[in-house]
Amino acid sequence: MSTAIRHMHYKSDSQELSVWFGPDFRRYKYFGVPQHLYEAFSEADSQGQFFNRFIKGRFDCAPVAKPANPNKGWQSVRRVSPTSSTIPKQ
Repeated sequence: MSTAIRHMHYKSDSQELSVWFGPDFRRYKYFGVPQHLYEAFSEADSQGQFFNRFIKGRFDCAPVAKPANPNKGWQSVRRVSPTSSTIPKQ
């Protein structure tokens, strides 16, 4: 994985590529990216160079705002986790 590109995710049904950049994990979505291009990107020896050559400036993109509390969902899950009194006995 690249030092500039921290993570990537692809939705084939909408041809949407999400890329997380740098140490602060800035996320951008790129629209209309063909699956074969995503596959080549994910397998590239230098993902940063591949991104700059074949993706950057070639597809519509939008920054994605970071959630105010990225772990809030997990906190909710922990709060409603079953306790021994709610687990049915066998």
